[in-house]
Amino acid sequence: MKIDVLVAGAGPVGLAMAVELARYGVSVRIVDKAAQRTDKSKALVLWSRTLELLDSAGCSRSLIDAGRKVSAVSLVEGSKQIGHLTLDGVASPHPYALMLPQSETERVLDEHLNALGVQVQRSVELTQFAASPDQVVSTLRHADGHEEKLETRWLIGCDGAHSTVRHQLGMDFVGDTMPSSWILADVHLSTVPWKEEIVIAWHADGVLALFPITPGRYRIIADVGNAPTSAQQFDPTLAEVQAILDQRGPGGIVASEPVWLAGFRINERKVADYRSGQVFLAGDAAHIHSPAGGQGMNTGIQDACNLAWKLALVHSASCAAEPLLGSYSLERSEVGKQVLAETGRATVIGLIRGDIKQSIRNHIASLIFGLSPIRKAMAEVVTEVSIGYPHSPLNGGSANSHGGPAPGERAPIRVEETPVGAGATPRFALFADAGGAASQLIARYPGILEANVRKPFHDGGVWLVRPDGYTALVTGDDGWDQVAAYLDRLGCSSPTHTATAVGAGV
Repeated sequence: MKIDVLVAGAGPVGLAMAVELARYGVSVRIVDKAAQRTDKSKALVLWSRTLELLDSAGCSRSLIDAGRKVSAVSLVEGSKQIGHLTLDGVASPHPYALMLPQSETERVLDEHLNALGVQVQRSVELTQFAASPDQVVSTLRHADGHEEKLETRWLIGCDGAHSTVRHQLGMDFVGDTMPSSWILADVHLSTVPWKEEIVIAWHADGVLALFPITPGRYRIIADVGNAPTSAQQFDPTLAEVQAILDQRGPGGIVASEPVWLAGFRINERKVADYRSGQVFLAGDAAHIHSPAGGQGMNTGIQDACNLAWKLALVHSASCAAEPLLGSYSLERSEVGKQVLAETGRATVIGLIRGDIKQSIRNHIASLIFGLSPIRKAMAEVVTEVSIGYPHSPLNGGSANSHGGPAPGERAPIRVEETPVGAGATPRFALFADAGGAASQLIARYPGILEANVRKPFHDGGVWLVRPDGYTALVTGDDGWDQVAAYLDRLGCSSPTHTATAVGAGV
């Protein structure tokens, strides 16, 4: 059997990509040169928008059961709270940060993928590939040294910051390495104030961040000053971690039982284009960020959710390849650019030095956190529900949004409804007052539109929502022809349908 997609890399992004493709009926093979999944905590947070998208894939529940919900962030100076950000008011079925070690995220996604009939092939390395306009021929090296040639329609590089796929495409990974050195420590802590919250401590000597993982266990991140570019990164000792806690923390916190201690540098890099013909990049292969805000893995998983439904519609011949596949890089590259800017800015603010500058920073932060509209906006940015595609080539018209989401914006989610995009076929959803015209439209595009029309977001108007939950088109009550024209533009016309206008005479 010919495989449709080869996914190189079985970290969280590669696993999410394979899950999405497999549930949509796209044959996928996923390989990783590592012999087993990571046993490290690494990326630690799953944000609201990522969990919403994984709801559609059917695996959020298992992730939530394995993780710990955290609903607030405290910004502190010593024992004084400068600002407090709550997440439980975010308009999402998941108004919290889900704290879950990457090892567990990979386990859950791997098990879900196995249930879909696909297993990761480990100790198998993609060494090279040759791409033509309609296929990719990849060379895979197995653990015993033998090589295999694999023909697929598409190749997706989810193979990390040192991506073989990106290197062989010759894509520049543009950006910088921050001069500061950092430590990461997964340890057990006692007597932690605000123990159910993420804590960011600003201090004259640097920043300290505490992330609760499980009861008593925390992730610590702290900068330890600038180092020469060529300097080797040394893992900290428990005593060094304790000294930083004593110096920068609120006092009285005791560290013990280290699980993982590591030193690292922050790289901020991104490719200009996430696609080259039949080859795509996702996750760290396309963009790497400061760990501030824990956005990196989430951004990568959302890359996967953006690309998979588009590949599935093209694979099934339900829609034309363009502009669907071309929209992937345009949409996700802009998001990657925004995340880089936001996380980089947060890191720079945390590293401000000098008593006067720090005093001004802390005063401004206290004022900002005191404003309710700004807190709301910050919570939506942190949880990633504010992410959208306002300049997407897939956006249709918006004569009147009636107060609802505009094209490119995330559509509101009703907890009681099945998520848009759930199931074995990626379908667009119609939100409108049902009528005969809607039935005609659904009959014309049975493989593209959900069978049932959903309750509109506001009185009046018609919304067409993409399989990944973003608004594609907004039109008036009688705008059914506009919806049909939009789907036709994507090459989604039914070949058996006549040219009769949808809604004519209705």
